[in-house]
Amino acid sequence: MSRKTDARDRAIDTAERLFRIQGYAATGLNQIIEESGSPKGSFYFHFPRGKTQLAEEAIDNYVASRASILRRIAANTAGDALSFVHQIFDAIAAEMIATDFQYGCLMQNLANEPTAMDPELTRRIARGFVDLTEMVAEHFRGCGFSPARAASTAAALVAALEGARTIARLERTPAVYAALAEVSGERLCGSPR
Repeated sequence: MSRKTDARDRAIDTAERLFRIQGYAATGLNQIIEESGSPKGSFYFHFPRGKTQLAEEAIDNYVASRASILRRIAANTAGDALSFVHQIFDAIAAEMIATDFQYGCLMQNLANEPTAMDPELTRRIARGFVDLTEMVAEHFRGCGFSPARAASTAAALVAALEGARTIARLERTPAVYAALAEVSGERLCGSPR
């Protein structure tokens, strides 16, 4: 049984990696099967709806991993909005460097391919952004921000992070994160109201 689970997990991890690098449309099932080492015969046992189901599960996996990172950073910066923002920028910059600027945001990559999206994938992507943005807003509320300010600050931060990832990939440098930390940190997280 663990062997089947391992093959399933490898397929999800491989799909997530390839969707982050290449996007949805450019990633074929044969490539996922080959690179994951998953037996082709068992692939449809684990993913009877094929690539769409695999993308749904990759989104869930990605959101869970991002949520884990946010929880860790939030725990390290309780009550300190500015440190929270800086540590998020630092974590994403470090990931970009570690992946040689190849990895985009899975949800952003998939959302930018509307011809490849079906309604369930679109809902999962939207839900992922909502859930992660709410986690950020929750931290800001814990720092004394009003609910409205926490929500708008979180939305602005997530939007800035998505744009920054795109720029970092294009320029192949984390400099945009340092610029965001310098310019946006104080504006996003000045004195709580």
